[in-house]
Amino acid sequence: MNYDFDELVERRNTGCVKWDEAENSDVIPLWVADMDFKAAPAIQEAIRKRAEHGVFGYTHVDDSYYDAVISWFQRRHDWTIHRDEILYTTGVVPAMSVAIKALTMPGEKVLILSPDYNCFFSSVKNNGCEVLETILVRKGDSFEINWADFEAKCADEKTTVFLLCNPHNPTGRVWTRDELAKMNDICLKHHVKVVSDEIHCELVMPGYHYTPFAAVNDACRKNSVILNSPSKSFNIAGLQTANIICSQPEWRRRLDRAININEVCDLNPFGPVALKAAYNDSEDWIDALNEYIYGNYKFLCDFIENNLPQWHVCKLEGTYLPWIDISDMGVTAQSLCDRLLEEAKVWLNPGTMYGPQSGEGYIRINLATQRSRLMEALERIKKVL
Repeated sequence: MNYDFDELVERRNTGCVKWDEAENSDVIPLWVADMDFKAAPAIQEAIRKRAEHGVFGYTHVDDSYYDAVISWFQRRHDWTIHRDEILYTTGVVPAMSVAIKALTMPGEKVLILSPDYNCFFSSVKNNGCEVLETILVRKGDSFEINWADFEAKCADEKTTVFLLCNPHNPTGRVWTRDELAKMNDICLKHHVKVVSDEIHCELVMPGYHYTPFAAVNDACRKNSVILNSPSKSFNIAGLQTANIICSQPEWRRRLDRAININEVCDLNPFGPVALKAAYNDSEDWIDALNEYIYGNYKFLCDFIENNLPQWHVCKLEGTYLPWIDISDMGVTAQSLCDRLLEEAKVWLNPGTMYGPQSGEGYIRINLATQRSRLMEALERIKKVL
């Protein structure tokens, strides 16, 4: 089936965070990580059918929900998940807080790979723990882990959890199987549990392969809690459905208790319906989406190379969020983003959102929009700079 990702969808005045938070209606928002594309037709139809019923009471999650999750990850990612390993909740960020609450004590340290998704910092701190950063090392147009520093941070007696982003937001890395195995070997050596946020797992560029952390080997499966959702990949974040996947019964007991303590245990009537339609009937849509995003990425790279020589696009392996080096401009990331919002009416994210030190000199752009809008935004930036 052909999908028209070029179709312009008007999102203003729909209660949309991405478009309606801008004070100026002329702003092109390329910041918060959701997409400007309509959801897959199967998802739209499933929600439409559920809405026609007209009654929206408390929601029971039945076996078909779990079957959809299990089938998707088995056939698409060769990851065998058992029914009793799945705990549902309202989102990956609530799931992150649940995992931290369940697996740490206040005052302990949670290790992250910095720069990292901004909610990692807040979730750790909100649960009374300390963020411990190991800074990713720039190598060419990509990033690598400083393994010596990673192990030293794991060896800290107060470090009890490693919070991983796989694929990584904001650097765009898709961690290899060998890298994931090495992370776990070091964590096991120092009695550190792994919590892996894998919300971007379906958004992978050609030539790269996402490996679920728990599918690397049995040791990884037993030492990890996986956070996942179709929300990012299928653009249904507002329907608030996510899963925590864990093979350890005692950990699951603590996770389930934390879900109830945080009161994120109930799904809305549309979330499970959308998840099943995504995982059961929308696989060709996600493949077409990745092709379109890759086309946007190539367009972005060509435009910047030809028109903005002080910008350097880092390699995008996964997500739709290129990480761009603007350090040659000699300005702070925040000041550049402020200027572009004011003068170009283009809203971008400063890298310092993802680490005050590790993110300086970078900005993040959201490519998940129609190519014509991306072209317009880049032309506005070019005119200002």
